[in-house]
Amino acid sequence: MENAQIMIVEDENIVALEIQLRLESLGYVVPTVVSSGEEAIKKAETTHPDLVLMDIKLKGEMDGIEAAERIRACFDIPVVYITAYADENTLQRAKITAPYGYILKPFEERELQANIEIAIYKHQMEKKVKELMLKLQDAFTKIKILSGLLPICASCKKIRDDKGYWTQVEAYIQEHSEATFTHGICPECMKKLYPKYVKN
Repeated sequence: MENAQIMIVEDENIVALEIQLRLESLGYVVPTVVSSGEEAIKKAETTHPDLVLMDIKLKGEMDGIEAAERIRACFDIPVVYITAYADENTLQRAKITAPYGYILKPFEERELQANIEIAIYKHQMEKKVKELMLKLQDAFTKIKILSGLLPICASCKKIRDDKGYWTQVEAYIQEHSEATFTHGICPECMKKLYPKYVKN
């Protein structure tokens, strides 16, 4: 995804500059480069990048894993770890944060680009699934509203709503669903109301 905004979190200036140059040569935009977890969280909130490339060992009290966890939870921004650490303990801690990738230094440019593209695509698909789930929940809620017993007048066929008011059937259904009504006259009513227009 060209022009995607990628924030770099790296505490070694030379490494951060190298990553930035590589990203820009691939067509990505680097809105900010930070060196601590605390700063990463602040910048993620203000710049809201498409992705964060996160080193694990950082300056300050917060490491990259803790920062990634907070960024994902607070801002729903995907994180790809880019680190020299591959020990079992680090991998287990990183895995719990559900990262979108884990790149070991030193890395190839193609590996970097592939991880970024897959991470951004996966995040976009997850967002679409969430949106679809919300629409389905909304649809189920609307369906649920029209289920159950409805008090209806045996004479005029008005429906009593949950506030105790009596309304026309059409008005009630239109208010509680996406249905709209058009009016016509059925053959039986046509015979009763307009017999001279009915052909025998």
